[in-house]
Amino acid sequence: MVSGAELDDCRRVAEEAARLGGRELLRRFGDHGRVDHKTASTDLVSEADRASEAHIVELLRARRPDDGILAEEGSGHTGSSGLRWVLDPLDGTVNYVSGMPFWCVSVACEEETPDGWRPVVGVVLDPVHDELFHAVRGRGAFRDDVPLARPAGAALDEVILATGYAYDVAHRRVQAAVVADLAGDVRGVRMLGSTALALAWIAAGRCDAYVEDRAFRWDWAAGLVIAVEAGAAVEVSGSRVLAAPPELIDGLRPRVAALG
Repeated sequence: MVSGAELDDCRRVAEEAARLGGRELLRRFGDHGRVDHKTASTDLVSEADRASEAHIVELLRARRPDDGILAEEGSGHTGSSGLRWVLDPLDGTVNYVSGMPFWCVSVACEEETPDGWRPVVGVVLDPVHDELFHAVRGRGAFRDDVPLARPAGAALDEVILATGYAYDVAHRRVQAAVVADLAGDVRGVRMLGSTALALAWIAAGRCDAYVEDRAFRWDWAAGLVIAVEAGAAVEVSGSRVLAAPPELIDGLRPRVAALG
C-alpha cells in the first residue's frame, strides 16, 4: 500500500511532468514538425509527441528513478518500487496536428497489486486553456484548486455522450452503429478526440458519459482516477472504456457490448 506522503509526492511529480510536456506542446502548436503514421493513416505521431515524452521521461527518471514507466511512444522502464508511470505525452494528436484546441497531456501513477496495476494518481493538463485536472484515489478530484463532484440523479435523456472512433476503419462501422443506437435516447453526442480529456470533462460536468473501443492504458489511466473521484463510474473491459453516472451504467453496458 502506497503511503499518503508518497502519493503526495507522486501527485506533485505528475503535475510537474504534465506541465513540462504541455509547455513543449504549446510551443510547437501550429508548427508541430514532421508527422508519421503508426498503425494506420488515422494513427499519427508527431515530433511534438516525441519531444513531450522525452521531457517527461527525463523528469520522471530523475525524480523517481525506481519507478516503472509505460509510455505511448515507447519509452519503457521496468522499475523496482511497485509504482509505475503511465503517460500519453499528447492525447489527441489528430486534433493537435489539425490545429484543433482539444488535446492534453495525461500522466498517471499506478501501484502494483495482487490483481495487477491500479491507477492511484491522475493528472490531465489542457495546455491551451491552462486547466489542470487532478486526483488521488480516495481524496477527490479537482480542476486546478476547485473540487469536482458530479450531481446524482442523471436521466438518460439529459446525457451528453462523448465518444471517439478507433484507428481501424472497419471497426468504426461497429462503433457508429452503437453510437447511432444511443443517439436517439440522449441529449447529444460529441466526438472529442481525446479519451483522457473527455474523462476529465466528465468529472467537470461538461459531458456525462463516454464510450470508446480500441483504447490503450495510457489513454484512460489518468482520466479514470479523475472521473471516479468526481463520482462517475468507469469500466474498462479489454480495450473498451465506458464511463457514465453510476445510476446509468448498468443500462448502458449491454448497449455497448457489441464493441467487444
